[in-house]
Amino acid sequence: MNRDLGYIDQYLDKGCKFTNRELTLLDTIRKVYEQQKYMYDNHTHSVENRIVSISQPYIRPIVRGKAKAPVEFGIKFDLSLDEKGYGRIERNSFEAYNESSTLMDACESYKKRTGHYPERILADQIYRNRENRAYCKEHGIRLSGPKLGRPSLTETSEDRRKAYQDNTDRIEVERSFSLCKRCFGLGLVTTKLEKMTAGSIGLSVLTMNLFRILSRQCLLFFTFFKELVLCAMGHRDNDNCCYIWTETAVF
Repeated sequence: MNRDLGYIDQYLDKGCKFTNRELTLLDTIRKVYEQQKYMYDNHTHSVENRIVSISQPYIRPIVRGKAKAPVEFGIKFDLSLDEKGYGRIERNSFEAYNESSTLMDACESYKKRTGHYPERILADQIYRNRENRAYCKEHGIRLSGPKLGRPSLTETSEDRRKAYQDNTDRIEVERSFSLCKRCFGLGLVTTKLEKMTAGSIGLSVLTMNLFRILSRQCLLFFTFFKELVLCAMGHRDNDNCCYIWTETAVF
């Protein structure tokens, strides 16, 4: 590769003109050569900001440890759901990062939107480190999951019930990922540019939120229309009809 880059430099010295896209690819190839030479000279298999694609130099290998795909390539993002079920992208990056560092920023963003901290946070195990636990305790937030250390001997049936309920409710986040992949294009992102890839993911989450809004509106409409028909037929009184519509709106 070094010899081929030397030939290209000779053509450039003689006045050969390349397009902007070709110059960008050439710079990427030079970086790839430098990284490969560094790994060869230092007898290592890793290098900082390693380039794995010449056409998409911003993509990084992300070690996931899965049996099917131990290493994945693509954008990594954190998704949060509020009490209404609406998703928000808290952080996205092509670089590998520790997800636990996102929890505090997500809480502060929630307070900025609503004026108060959430009552509870249903998070995965990686978010339950000491820093996040201390942060949640300071702001009166209940973080789901067992405590660090040995199991408590004073755990009551109510504590076990809350832990089970939190673990059940946390599945909603996994279901949202699955819904975005199956129905809203997140499972096959074909964009090539960095900004367009981030925009495609944002549109997938936005479409999921719009789908939930429309689903609730349709449910409210049909429930309210059904109760109006029952009231007109004499099977419901007006107070009961209003009460059922209100409960449906909260749900």
